[in-house]
Amino acid sequence: MAEDRPQIYLLTPPSFDLDLFPETLARVLSAHDIACIRLGLATKDEDAVMRAADAVRVVAHEYDVALVIENHIHLVERHGLDGVHLTDGARSVRAARKELGQDAIVGAYCGASRHDGMNAGEAGADYVCFGPIGETGLGTGTRAERDLFAWWSEMIEVPVVAEGALSEALVADFTPVTDFFAIGEEIWRDADPAAAMARLIAAMEG
Repeated sequence: MAEDRPQIYLLTPPSFDLDLFPETLARVLSAHDIACIRLGLATKDEDAVMRAADAVRVVAHEYDVALVIENHIHLVERHGLDGVHLTDGARSVRAARKELGQDAIVGAYCGASRHDGMNAGEAGADYVCFGPIGETGLGTGTRAERDLFAWWSEMIEVPVVAEGALSEALVADFTPVTDFFAIGEEIWRDADPAAAMARLIAAMEG
C-alpha cells in the first residue's frame, strides 16, 4: 500500500444476506488493505443486528481489521467489536468514550459542519467523518466541500474521513486532503466489489 495515500474505511451495505455477504467481504479483505469496517444496518431489528455483528466480526478479525458498529454503543462489548461510529456529530462522543473506555474506537459523522467536527474531536473522537462529498439526492443536499478537508488536514490532528457519493474523479481530487475514504455502496453495487475497490484505489494513486 502506498504510504502517502488515504486509507480505506469500508462500509457494509445497509442490508445483506448473512449466507452470502461474509464470503463477499472476505474476498474484498483478501484483495485490499482495509483499515477499518463500519457495520451500519438500516434495520432496527435487534436480533438481526446482533447476528450481522457476529458474522462480520468473524471475517473482520480473521483479516485483522477493526470493526465498529453504527450507533449501537451497548452492542460493542457484548459482541467483541472494536468501537462505535456515531451519526449525531459531537453529541454522544463523551458518553460513548466513558462507557467504552480509552481503548475503543469512537468516531463521529459531522456532515459538513466544521464546528461539529471540532467539538467531536475535543470530546475525544478518534476520527471525524465529513460528507457527502459527492452529489446525492439523499439528506439535506449539503455537500462537504474540499476546502473543509484542506483546512482540517492543515489545522487539526484528529484524522478525517471523506464519505458519500464517491466517484473516481472525487477520490483523485480529495486524496491530498483526507486521511481515509469511507467506501461502501460505491463497490457493493458492482458485480465484482474487489475490482470496483481497485479502481478507486487506482484513482488515489493517480
